[in-house]
Amino acid sequence: MEWILKYSEDAYNDLIDLDNSQRKLVIKAIRKTLENPLPKNEGGYGNPLENQSGSKLAGLLKIKLLKAGIRVVYSIERKNGIMEIIVISVRDDKKVYKIAQKE
Repeated sequence: MEWILKYSEDAYNDLIDLDNSQRKLVIKAIRKTLENPLPKNEGGYGNPLENQSGSKLAGLLKIKLLKAGIRVVYSIERKNGIMEIIVISVRDDKKVYKIAQKE
């Protein structure tokens, strides 16, 4: 299946706000994940999120860029083959996940 990539307005702004080297790393990771954005337990590249401390994160997935200290949170719409980037942020669990659950 060929997936369609979409960005939330916040995620697009997050991407623009990164410096050039970080932006290149994030785009490269997103493109790789777009090849198969399904969860890892289904053979894809996504790391599933779980509900934590009253958050509503189940069903969302993340890409970790450990060396850059960045996380990308995204959702997938299987029926229409859409991968939507929800937030791109410094790898601070609380900040990234609070933003993600607002979407």
